[in-house]
Amino acid sequence: MKSISYVLMTPARNEEQHIADLLQAVVAQTLLPQKWIIISDGSTDRTDDIIQDYARQHSFIQYLRTEPDSSRNFASKVYALQKAWVLLEPLNYDFIGNLDADVMPEPNYFENLLAYFHRNPQLGIGGGVIVEDHDGNWLPQYNASSLNVAGAVQLFRRSCFEQIGGYQPLPCGGVDAFADLLARMHGWQVRSFTDLTVKHHRITGTEARSLLAARMGEGRLEYAFGYHPLFEMAKLLARIAEKPRVIGGLARLWGFMRAWWGAEQIVISSDAVAWLRREQLSRLFPFISAPEPKKPVSHSSAPEAS
Repeated sequence: MKSISYVLMTPARNEEQHIADLLQAVVAQTLLPQKWIIISDGSTDRTDDIIQDYARQHSFIQYLRTEPDSSRNFASKVYALQKAWVLLEPLNYDFIGNLDADVMPEPNYFENLLAYFHRNPQLGIGGGVIVEDHDGNWLPQYNASSLNVAGAVQLFRRSCFEQIGGYQPLPCGGVDAFADLLARMHGWQVRSFTDLTVKHHRITGTEARSLLAARMGEGRLEYAFGYHPLFEMAKLLARIAEKPRVIGGLARLWGFMRAWWGAEQIVISSDAVAWLRREQLSRLFPFISAPEPKKPVSHSSAPEAS
């Protein structure tokens, strides 16, 4: 395990309230990253100062400043990560991960996660389960699934990350879910491990909107990904069984239906939609076979610096 090396990327915008907790958590890891690039994506608070202070004390931390953006959106986050990927490309590492600025992994998190990769060569994306504070109760992230990995803690086998072309900028978000989908399409396993929990300081999607608006946005995003309506309904029924989450499930369905009624745009390719729907139906009905993996995509290097 000591010979396995990993690198990390963290985009941060105005995270002075949480970034120090993350920095302390990573510095305390039993297996440190070879390099960790933290990108201040247009921060206007003390985020930059805090990152630079830690970078001066720890040589594996690298601070990167990107030009301010007028809005907080997922495409901007991806562009920041792509700049970090360019800088990491020359290094000889085995795994590459995204770590959001508002999470707190346990000290042995990466050592234990990499042990899963070591035991399973087909594991392309792995991560722990995000837990969030709901009135003093730490509950798994609302849309947690063992077949997906939360974007806040995604760790990729390098060959998988390069094969899918890294993160793809989607203005509506869902870049982590799309990465999971592309990996599965190309024959990689994607797994969240319930014994590895990571605390998240804020409930997902609520940075600039209410909790119900966040759930509606998730339903709208699932429509934009071409989710099969039967699969969406099955998810709603599963949520109804979890009483604290009934309202959130209904809000998610409402977001999906509004997007359907409005004939909003599907943001991923038709072949990806077809593959995803076949996968979803195979999970609902045992008599439907799972889709076959696609041929590898030729992506052997990081994107060019812009």
